[in-house]
Amino acid sequence: QAQLEESGGGLVQAGGSLRLSCRTSGRKFSTYALAWFRQAPGKERESVARISYTGGSTYYTDSVKGRFTISRDNAKNTMYLQMNSLKPEDTGVYYCAARFDYELGEYDYWGRGTQVTVSS
Repeated sequence: QAQLEESGGGLVQAGGSLRLSCRTSGRKFSTYALAWFRQAPGKERESVARISYTGGSTYYTDSVKGRFTISRDNAKNTMYLQMNSLKPEDTGVYYCAARFDYELGEYDYWGRGTQVTVSS
């Protein structure tokens, strides 16, 4: 059964750092594009970053450019999100997701999420 499992969330002060991990299993996710989404309380889920199956292409939403770095290690079936200079507005539940195409289509697989809380 295809699974994605996030870890690494927690409570951090503004200006601090966290590294999220998304471990994949049950399917050859090395051929899938992967992404991070987040959902803040009372807000819609938003795309944060995505990465192609080779890792050669990445996308970041404007609010995290220069602070967050997405990466993946296909040998370890794991994707990462390094988050630096965190701000209170980065608070939310972070989800990883997978789809076959890097640019188009719905995300077919989702993790359950990990909570990130940034205190001011």
